[in-house]
Amino acid sequence: MPVHMRFGPDDLLRCRFGISPLWETQGAVRTLKLARLQGYHLPWLRQTEAAARELDLTPLWLLMPHAGHTPDFLCPPPDGPLTSIEQDLARLRATDVGPARDDLARSLADTPGAADSSRGRAMLADPARAVRELADLCERVWHTLVAPYWPRLRAVLEADIAFRARRLADGGLTGLFADLHPSLSWANGTLTLHRRTEHDRDLGGDGLVLAPSVFVWPDVAAGFDPPWQGTVVYPARGIGGLWLAPRSGSDALVRLLGANRAAILGALGEPATTSALAHRHGLALSSVSSHLSVLRDAGLLTSRRYGHQVLYERTPLGTALADA
Repeated sequence: MPVHMRFGPDDLLRCRFGISPLWETQGAVRTLKLARLQGYHLPWLRQTEAAARELDLTPLWLLMPHAGHTPDFLCPPPDGPLTSIEQDLARLRATDVGPARDDLARSLADTPGAADSSRGRAMLADPARAVRELADLCERVWHTLVAPYWPRLRAVLEADIAFRARRLADGGLTGLFADLHPSLSWANGTLTLHRRTEHDRDLGGDGLVLAPSVFVWPDVAAGFDPPWQGTVVYPARGIGGLWLAPRSGSDALVRLLGANRAAILGALGEPATTSALAHRHGLALSSVSSHLSVLRDAGLLTSRRYGHQVLYERTPLGTALADA
């Protein structure tokens, strides 16, 4: 029972990327629910274990069936390249009561007994209150479990978008969709997700949002019903090294460049911003900016602008030097 997203001519021109802090918050909650399956995120799970115990995540878990529908209003597609958590939460809190109740009912029906539980009945009886309480809980989860790690997470997401944008430029949609996820296929103007959920949508000229995610791994999420724009949330590249300590560089590289420049060069196997590198290495923004300028002037790095951010990545010479 696959998910089909059908493109028309206008849709081909309106594909865009987006990053959503709220989606990562939802993904973090699901990761906690499925902790035994989340090998990549074990360091994060260990670091947040005590804080997570202080949060009652049951209302959100109740709306995350193992195979089924999670309410679209809980994690709407990002409406820009990089939304803030404040923007995401404002959209969540502005959810209309009628659609919210329908969304809640559909989700609760996918978990046996959920609709008849005390919390399920309360959500359906007063969906306006449910929306408020769910938004407040998402805000607490963000500040407790996600915000402390957001610079690191955002750096991975931005690096993925930079890579995918190059794939799109080089090979069009065929090249872009070829390696987003093994369960996705592209043919005859239709993007198909092979999974147990059945969904068929004509994008209707609105295009498609492509949202990389750290916490969606190993799965992929797709669909969203109107009025939401069609969306595919896929695992970002580079999460295998997300929680690893920064590389310090070889002794020879440290002697050549200095400890901080060697560490920064070693960390740029994937593109990153100045702020992400400063957070990762515990350095001042001004110091990182100075080191990046020196490395770029030496031909070891290149930079490109993505929105309001500048992404740095190694040149072939920089990679050869870092990996020597």
